[in-house]
Amino acid sequence: MKVLWGLGKVLTLVFWLVVLVNLVHPLINPFRVLVDLAGSMLLLTHLLEIMLFNGSVQERARPWRDRLQILVFGMFHLQVLPLPNREERQHA
Repeated sequence: MKVLWGLGKVLTLVFWLVVLVNLVHPLINPFRVLVDLAGSMLLLTHLLEIMLFNGSVQERARPWRDRLQILVFGMFHLQVLPLPNREERQHA
């Protein structure tokens, strides 16, 4: 299963690369607008994920690195984070 999450991270990184290339050298007209729209919607979605999972990320050793990876990879990074133990969930 980790192979699929890793493949998802690679494909997400390729998408962000396409968005950045589109900002420097715009594609032809209909694709330029569609890539910009898809990139802005994905960025908005990843920012929402950071807000929703901020509590579970705060308890990690390097929360800012995890937030940055959530911003870039989204749910693909969240899937590889370990779940908290049962005692930790009851204690909170």
